[in-house]
Amino acid sequence: MHSIVLFISLIFCLWIGRSIFIPLLFATFVWYLLNALTAYYRRIMPCYKTQSCNMYVSKIYNVLSYILSFSTIFAFVYLFATQIKPMLIELYNSTPILQQKLLIFSDFIAQKTGITIDINLIPNLPQIATNIGSSLAGIATSIGMVFIYLIFMFIEQSSFGKKIDSLQLPKIKAKKLRFILTSIDENMKKYLFTKTFISAATGLSAYILLKVLGLEYASVWAFIIFILNYIPTLGSILACILPIAYALISGDTWHLALFTAIGLIIIETIFGNILDPKLTGRSLNISTLAILINLVFWGMIWGLAGMFFSVPILVALYITTAQFSSTRWIATLLSSDGKIPDETNND
Repeated sequence: MHSIVLFISLIFCLWIGRSIFIPLLFATFVWYLLNALTAYYRRIMPCYKTQSCNMYVSKIYNVLSYILSFSTIFAFVYLFATQIKPMLIELYNSTPILQQKLLIFSDFIAQKTGITIDINLIPNLPQIATNIGSSLAGIATSIGMVFIYLIFMFIEQSSFGKKIDSLQLPKIKAKKLRFILTSIDENMKKYLFTKTFISAATGLSAYILLKVLGLEYASVWAFIIFILNYIPTLGSILACILPIAYALISGDTWHLALFTAIGLIIIETIFGNILDPKLTGRSLNISTLAILINLVFWGMIWGLAGMFFSVPILVALYITTAQFSSTRWIATLLSSDGKIPDETNND
């Protein structure tokens, strides 16, 4: 009974504190992404892990890698502000017209099939777009908080190791703590960088396809596909459904929707079902069922943001529970093959 009350209290605290936790998670995401990009840029520069450069030259390369990673993120934000955002606004303003076309299309289907379609079952596109816009506006208002968190994360990251040393923990506990933090850090960077690369490749491929087919707002659909691919399973499905549905109700013939569906399904199959599991799934060793349950759980608590961060949270939970005898059974259930990391108890 005590455990149930504690669990319910934890869920309530997570829900009531979402205005604090969600900006912190976004800041952590950007922080990890910037560090992953920095590590990649540093890796392709001269004298990486060698003694061919002196200390000062190596520091110059380190600073340069940070500049390149920040420039990459800034270029992405600039692209969104100048290209994607105006198209999103234009698409939002056209939702009443799309709603009318959707009603006409449903009447056409009803006449051809003889099935009566309840008008209440037809999605209200303007209302859905308004709800999504409100959610995004809520996230946008937290940008200042995200930026503050991000600044302090970069300030603190250089002294984080010293703080652990200052705790003066017993040798075994200190080793376990360092192993957990290092494992989480390495797996998060690997996951976020790989996922970002795959999502970007998926979005770019979708953009080329939709541009060739002549579908309106190709840039917007590509951006939406890029973002949704961070959400496991459900994101890939929505990434296909949205542009296909738009092609179906906005096109003069069904051919555009058919070619859009075939092309996007092929792209999502290649990147989402072949490359993504190969590059991320095997390294994380997490059950697909656990990912889906975790997706629903965090989606119920934090909405779209919770779904976005569901896998990183699950990775941290998996690594942490594997390091304690009393919680290793949780890690075993979360794993895809029952094989979990050994406890770090030895000297």
